[in-house]
Amino acid sequence: MKMKKNASSIIFSIIKYVSLILASIVSLAPVVVCVLTSFKTNEEYASTTVLEFPESFGYFENFKIAMEKANMLRCFGNTALVLIVVLTVSVFTGSMLAYVINRFTFPGRGMIENLFLFASLLPGIAMQVTIYQIMYSLGLINHLYGYMIVLMGTDIISIYIFLQFFENLPVSLDESAIMDGCTYFGVFFKILFPLLKPAIMTSLVLKGVSVYNEYYSSNLYLQLPELKTISTALYTFTGPYGNQYNYICAGVLITIIPILVFFLVFQKQVYSGMANGAVKG
Repeated sequence: MKMKKNASSIIFSIIKYVSLILASIVSLAPVVVCVLTSFKTNEEYASTTVLEFPESFGYFENFKIAMEKANMLRCFGNTALVLIVVLTVSVFTGSMLAYVINRFTFPGRGMIENLFLFASLLPGIAMQVTIYQIMYSLGLINHLYGYMIVLMGTDIISIYIFLQFFENLPVSLDESAIMDGCTYFGVFFKILFPLLKPAIMTSLVLKGVSVYNEYYSSNLYLQLPELKTISTALYTFTGPYGNQYNYICAGVLITIIPILVFFLVFQKQVYSGMANGAVKG
């Protein structure tokens, strides 16, 4: 009996580690191919397979061409402006809405929560025709502020992150502050908002990655070259006669670095925010 248990345990461990190894290979293969391709010259790319190593990993001409031809510095600037505005507004509106829904009782409160849930289940692509007509009629096409409004209006996940976090904050904090003469705005900004740091970091990273990688709306609403964001910059190297994948891969690596550094720096806050928001006390 003991031998059977040991045999089944060994088989389970083998299956577990094999599946993990296969999943790692599937996840890392595109990144490895992208790195290898980004260091290949045009001749190397045309004459080698995607998994062949380049002659030299010191060939940075592709990165230089990607930066210049795609005007990536300008695109980084546009993306940074969009990120700052969208994330700032999203954090304040999301936390305030969550505060009102969680702390106050009023007619229609349950319906509002259900509507938020319903809105999160709707596929964004299904509403693009209506949204585009509204944007066009308001003259918001080819304007960064119009694109920002579109992104700020799709922040259901952040609201639920703040709602879950407010569940862990005792109402006695609000009551004590109000008894001391504090207003509702004072309770929120002076007492509750500073305690939302883990939830804010979680929301910033999740929303930030989404905005940084957002392609569809950026390509649809920002059609002028000077308004391109970093997600649409690499479209410069595609065309009807073929795609220049060595430049595209170099540009991809350039775009990955900022968001990767940001996530590595704030990953502890993200994980703690998710854990605190998932547990109701």
